[in-house]
Amino acid sequence: MENNKKIVIVDDDIDIINVVESVLTAKGFTVLSANDKKEGLALIKKEKPDLAILDVMMTTQFEGFELANELTNDDILKDMPIIIQTSIDVLTTTKASVQAMAREFRQKPEYSDLRVILVKDLVTGNAGVDYLNEQNENVWFPVSAFVRKPVDANILIPEIARLLNK
Repeated sequence: MENNKKIVIVDDDIDIINVVESVLTAKGFTVLSANDKKEGLALIKKEKPDLAILDVMMTTQFEGFELANELTNDDILKDMPIIIQTSIDVLTTTKASVQAMAREFRQKPEYSDLRVILVKDLVTGNAGVDYLNEQNENVWFPVSAFVRKPVDANILIPEIARLLNK
């Protein structure tokens, strides 16, 4: 199957890259990979892929988030779908403004100490990340989707198809 779509995976775990790359290559995608934020950013800027799959914890605790935030603030790359691979639980809502919902969660005592809040609207599919950086500043940015680690091809492939067919 030839589909001419290019996907970049940024993850520091070579085993995960190999598994995801095998699954995606079998579906006809061209897959490129990088092992950290710096390498990933350079590769994405050079190749301008159709979609990026990012790990969260690489060299630093929030490296994947920092990379995603840079991409969403880049004039050329801001519309590229980003999937965050994570083992962090995603909070769900039915409110269209996931940023407002993340801030609402942050006010609740049971969530106030969380460094990271991942939120997805079940109706629209809108998703985003609210995290406290090293300086304890709130950082928010939208993402296209979250997939749970270890990655399940039966979830990843339909998610990629949905994002690339928007």
